[in-house]
Amino acid sequence: MPPRPTVSIIKKLSNMRSARTFSPQLGQSTFASGSALLVSMETPQCGQVCSPEAVKSVAIAAIVTSTMSRATLRSHRMSDESTIALIVPKEATRLRLDQFLARELPKFSRSRIQQLILREFVTLNGSPARPRDAVRLGDRVEVTEPPPEKIDIEPQAIPLDVLYEDDDLIVINKPAGLVVHPGAGQRESTLVNALLHYFPKLSGIGGKERPGIVHRLDKETSGCLVVAKNDEAHRGLSSQFAERTVDKIYLALVAGKLRKSLGTIAEKIGRHPVDRQRMSVTSRRGRAAKTEYRVSRASNEMSLVECKLHSGRTHQIRVHLHHLGHPILGDKVYGGRFAKTFPRQMLHAWKLGFQHPRSGEWKNFEAPLPADFQAAIRSLLPPIPSARA
Repeated sequence: MPPRPTVSIIKKLSNMRSARTFSPQLGQSTFASGSALLVSMETPQCGQVCSPEAVKSVAIAAIVTSTMSRATLRSHRMSDESTIALIVPKEATRLRLDQFLARELPKFSRSRIQQLILREFVTLNGSPARPRDAVRLGDRVEVTEPPPEKIDIEPQAIPLDVLYEDDDLIVINKPAGLVVHPGAGQRESTLVNALLHYFPKLSGIGGKERPGIVHRLDKETSGCLVVAKNDEAHRGLSSQFAERTVDKIYLALVAGKLRKSLGTIAEKIGRHPVDRQRMSVTSRRGRAAKTEYRVSRASNEMSLVECKLHSGRTHQIRVHLHHLGHPILGDKVYGGRFAKTFPRQMLHAWKLGFQHPRSGEWKNFEAPLPADFQAAIRSLLPPIPSARA
């Protein structure tokens, strides 16, 4: 009888896979529509004899998945770190490394991917890489998700308007003027400082500077913002934002009267070619962005515009409305001569809808208009005609 194959042979067979799969729990195999079979096994010790059935399972997985065109995704744990291995397929050749990872790992936000690459938790063919490095067919990309960092931010008793809370998440009505998380030059008086006072245990995926933070609002933007209490909720919510399945509706007070009462702006957004603090639709390397808008009320001087986001680019609504020639009132960056009409930019994250990461139930939230926004509408827009009896 020929000797049974050892662990090294099984590893060699399993490395033949080239299809994107989602790793099941150890000891399970998974079939999914449009995806390949993945067999995960308890890792034997080096030199341990393995059964023919185990070899057959891995060989079948290698044969089936080798015909697929998506990237291999293999996940394993080393101590407190989680590592994912990907093999670059043909259609992803010459993508930037960060673009490739954003495509293959929607559970990670773009900023998180950038952090992992810059901190050398991502390797390309075994070596540290840069976000702009191009990937090629057959390249091996490994992503190691480090354990959550210890949070060293001081909790502060800053009042919060909580719209909803359960064991997994919190929805906040963020006031204008409150920075979301600490950064260069500001370690205190942020939303994160406040959250840690009321909710000491938050998801650690965002790093020690951004515990629980799934998405952001500009400092001067008010309204709905969801925060994750645990890592499972954070991954589930981040995936929905990345896949653009979250409903995000804003209200904006803009200068002038729009020519069309509704429409769609689909201009790419990227860094301004001269002023790196600004974004622009004229950037050659801009990323796809889409904003639907509908004028709710208008006068010759000002319009109240409802904006639905289909993407989440930096300053998206501000840049798109500025591009139309109707900047947001009070916007110090894009408002031009209308920048001083109000103390802050008149933009409010009005409605937020998403699938609950644990229950799967669809949740809708609405943040009431802040007092300054309501006062601006009353002073600058004609009242809504009352219905006749």
